[in-house]
Amino acid sequence: MASARRTLGVLFVLSALVAGAVAYWLYDRYTGFADAPLSGIEAGTTLQVARGDSFRRVLARLREAGVRDGHDLEWQLLARELGADARVQVGEYALEPDMTPRTLLQRMRDGRVISYRFTIVEGWNMRELRAALARATPLVQTIGELDDAALMEKLGRPGVHPEGRFLPETYVYTRGDSDLDVLRRANAALERVLEQAWVQRAPDLPLASPDEALVLASIIEKETGIAEERARIGGVFVRRLKLGMRLQTDPTVIYGMGASFDGNIRRADLLADTPYNTYTRDGLPPTPIAMAGADAIRAATQPAEGDELYFVAVGDGSGRHVFSRTLAEHNHAVREYVRRYRERFGPR
Repeated sequence: MASARRTLGVLFVLSALVAGAVAYWLYDRYTGFADAPLSGIEAGTTLQVARGDSFRRVLARLREAGVRDGHDLEWQLLARELGADARVQVGEYALEPDMTPRTLLQRMRDGRVISYRFTIVEGWNMRELRAALARATPLVQTIGELDDAALMEKLGRPGVHPEGRFLPETYVYTRGDSDLDVLRRANAALERVLEQAWVQRAPDLPLASPDEALVLASIIEKETGIAEERARIGGVFVRRLKLGMRLQTDPTVIYGMGASFDGNIRRADLLADTPYNTYTRDGLPPTPIAMAGADAIRAATQPAEGDELYFVAVGDGSGRHVFSRTLAEHNHAVREYVRRYRERFGPR
C-alpha cells in the first residue's frame, strides 16, 4: 500500500513537472511569437481593415498579405490580451518587416492608420485644384463628372462660385476618403478664416462683405509671393477703391482671358473688356481669381496704412515691387523695370 502511494506520488510529481514544462514551453513560444519580427513581409505592404471585418477576417487578410508567423490561436490570444480583438479600427495599416505582432495589433487597436497629404497651393485657380485632386492617390475620385455648380451643391453651397473657396494648406486624409471630403474640409477652413478676418477687419474698408474681401485677397495673392508685401499691396488697392480709381491689376486680366492666355499679356489684352478686366471696369471683379491663403485674406481686411497708389515689379527676378505715391514716380519705376528686364532677357 505504501509502495502504491509512493508510485502515485512519483507520477503526480512527474505529471506536474511535465505540465509545468509544457506550460513553460507554450508561454515561451507565445511570448516569442508576440515580440518577434514578422517574416514574409515585403516593404510597402499594407493591410486594409474594412468596416464590419471580424478579427478572424482581419487575420485572413494578414495571411493573404504574406504573414505566416504564429498559429491563429496565438494571434487571438494576443489580441485578447491587448484588447484588440473587438477594437480593431477601420483603415489602412503599414506592414513593416521589423514589426512584431504585438506592435501591429496595438496600432490596429489604436487606429494608427497610414495617412496621406494633399496640399492646396496658394494662388491656384479652380482648374489647377481639380487637376491636382485628379492626380492624388489613393484619394477616391468622385467629382470628375461634376461641373462647378453641381460640385458646390454637393458641398452644401449651392449658387456659390467655387473659385477661391478652398483654403490653401495641407490636408491629411486616409485611404477611403474622397476628393469631395478634402474639398469639404478646405471650404470649411476657408469660411472660418474669412469669418475671423472679417470680424477683425480695419475700420472704413471699402468692402461691403466678406465675399468682397475674399475677391481682393485673391488679387493680392496673385500679385506677390513676398509675405511682407501683402499688406502693403492691400493698402494700395484699398486706397484705389476709396478714390474710385480702377485697380488695373494684370492677374485679373489674365484670369478673364482663360485658356487663351499664352504666358504673355499684351496691350490689346489690357483693352479687351471682360468681367474680370480691372483696366476696363471699375471696382472688384465678380469672383475671386485664385485660392487666397490666410495671410492674403488678412492683408485684404487689415491693409497697411500709407499713401502709395502704385506698384510695379522691381524686375530683378526677386519678385519684389517698387511702391509709388504719384504717377510720375510710378512711371519712373516702370522705366526702371523695363530697363532691368531688357538687361536680363533682351528686348521684348
